[in-house]
Amino acid sequence: MSIDPLGHALLTLARNAIEEEFGMKPRTVTPHPHLAKPAATFVTLTQNGQLRGCIGSLEARRPLATDVAENAVAAAFSDPRFPPLRRGELEQTRIEVSLLDTPRPMNFDDEEDVLNQLCPGVDGLILNCGHHRATFLPQVWESLPTPRAFLEHLKLKAGLPADFWSPNVTLSRYGVQKWKEP
Repeated sequence: MSIDPLGHALLTLARNAIEEEFGMKPRTVTPHPHLAKPAATFVTLTQNGQLRGCIGSLEARRPLATDVAENAVAAAFSDPRFPPLRRGELEQTRIEVSLLDTPRPMNFDDEEDVLNQLCPGVDGLILNCGHHRATFLPQVWESLPTPRAFLEHLKLKAGLPADFWSPNVTLSRYGVQKWKEP
């Protein structure tokens, strides 16, 4: 499977940013016109198919190249769920970059309406309620394949009970373009 020029540039930028933290020489990044445009990304690190770090942005506030590089470093060294990446782990670490579409607010009457609207495997979801906020990328559907499980685990991630519901809940959905190292 070949990776398109934008995906190749983003994966190279992400790996370079992590390797530079270890004093390694960066690889050449082929210029791409989208790299200077504001964008929101998530960088996910895995080892043997298991999550090793994931950090991202939900809003396009900085150039795509900067967003990917900074999220890669944060995923490697600042994800509170994991210890900082060690140099010896680099070879077994695979990088995935997700470029987010602009989130679209959902209109719904109640939780059942939300569940009926969700598109498994397609929708990323942002949940907000008071000071609680969380998101799941569309890739999370691979491990939580039903709308109910997806939403319940998203509420747990936000620090809410799985059965929580309130008229104050707001939800936005988004899609992603994603590229993963082989």
